[in-house]
Amino acid sequence: MALSGLFLVLFLAQHFTINFTSVIAPDTFNELSHFMGTNFLVQAVLQPVLIFGVCFHFIMGFVLEIHNRKARAISYVKYNGSANSSWMSRNMIYSGAVILAFLALHFYDFWVPELVHKYVQSHPEDPTRYYEETIAKFESPVRTGLYVISFIFLMLHLLHGFASSFQSVGWNNKYSKGIQGFTKAFAIIIPLGFIFIAVFHYINNL
Repeated sequence: MALSGLFLVLFLAQHFTINFTSVIAPDTFNELSHFMGTNFLVQAVLQPVLIFGVCFHFIMGFVLEIHNRKARAISYVKYNGSANSSWMSRNMIYSGAVILAFLALHFYDFWVPELVHKYVQSHPEDPTRYYEETIAKFESPVRTGLYVISFIFLMLHLLHGFASSFQSVGWNNKYSKGIQGFTKAFAIIIPLGFIFIAVFHYINNL
C-alpha cells in the first residue's frame, strides 16, 4: 500500500509539471503532451504500470479498511478517535473514494477521448491539438468545481498518506522530520497548483 502510494506520488508530480506548462507555455505543453501520447515506452510500458498501480492502491485501500473494521468489531465503552489520530487518518477511505470518482471523471474527460481520437477515428497526428482540447474541458463551471473539490480531497488524502508511507516502509532516522515537512508541503502545494490550473483555464474561457 505504501509503495504503491509513493509510486503514484511520483506520477502526480510529473503530471502536475506537464499540466502547469499549459498555463505558462502552451507550445511546451503541446510538445510534452504529444511526446507522452506517442512515445512507445510511455504508452506500452509506463501507462499499463500506472493503471495497475492505481487499481492496486485503491483495491488495497478498500481491503485494508474492511480488515481494520473487522479488527474493531469489539465495541469500546468510550472511543475518542480524535484524541489519537487526525481526521485525515480516520477518513482515508472516504477521501480515497472521492479521488477514485474523480479519476473516473478524469479518464472520461481525457484518456477515453484520446483513445477514440487515435484508435477509433484514426485522425492523423496533430502535435498542436492538446492545449485547445485541454482548456475546452474547463468551460463548464460545474466540471471545474468538481475538479476543485476533488483536489481538496486529494490534499486531505496526501496530508496523511504521503507522510505515513515513509513510516510504513520503515524510514525512521534523522531525516524523518525533514521528510515530514516535505510531505506536508507537497500535499498542500501540488493540489493547490492543480486547482490554480483548473480555475485559470475556466476564467480564460469566460
